[in-house]
Amino acid sequence: MDLTGKGALVTGGGSGIGAAAVRRLAAAGARVAVADRDEAAASEVADEVGGLALAGDVADPERMPAHVAAAEETFGRLDVVLLNAGVTAGQSGVEELDLAGYRRIVGVNVDHVVFGLAAAVPALRRAGGGRVVATASLAGLVPMPGDALYTMTKHAVVGYVRAAAPVLAGDGIRVNAVCPGFADTPLIARAKPQFGEFPLLTAENVADAIEAVLERGEPGECWFVQPGRDPAPYGFRGVPGPAGAPRPPDVTWADH
Repeated sequence: MDLTGKGALVTGGGSGIGAAAVRRLAAAGARVAVADRDEAAASEVADEVGGLALAGDVADPERMPAHVAAAEETFGRLDVVLLNAGVTAGQSGVEELDLAGYRRIVGVNVDHVVFGLAAAVPALRRAGGGRVVATASLAGLVPMPGDALYTMTKHAVVGYVRAAAPVLAGDGIRVNAVCPGFADTPLIARAKPQFGEFPLLTAENVADAIEAVLERGEPGECWFVQPGRDPAPYGFRGVPGPAGAPRPPDVTWADH
């Protein structure tokens, strides 16, 4: 992967998968903006790769436009955006619901992906096209009954990526998602003892998958990442249509 002269932005880049992805992009020649709510963590990783540290809450509607603008201004262009920041719910969201926790997980896991893509598109167009990869989860492809809220948010990311990708492909902007299984990162630190001998991904495993998606991913593909397996696009099954009906039209709601 050669990203010499390219500008990149990684959210949640201060630790775990995000930090591994920052290092991978920098090693490929990119100049990288490291965005994280933890200002010290963002600065540490950015200093390591000679990048730009950006602090703030990505759930804030104004934060992603500011991050994109700072990265483009500093690097002169923006070519790669990894929308990686994520949190867990800390509650089932089924029998009882903590509203603040619910708003938090939706804000980080869903809103930030929407805010980030919307903010990045004009900059990517100015660069002549680019790549956007959102970190979803295996819980975006199959249900995780113990965490219904996390499952909901990651399904939302997968659906958003699949629907947004065809709209942007004509502009040379390729949108994808990576869907890792359980990874040994700070996100599961408190629950790690419960996994016992269950194999966990490393942050580097997921960075490998992100690199593969950046190099070979087709628009809208959502790549699964599992220990001991090569990452690959998930094969979605088609939904049966009305009997005897023609193919449905490509509806653009803005026209109605």
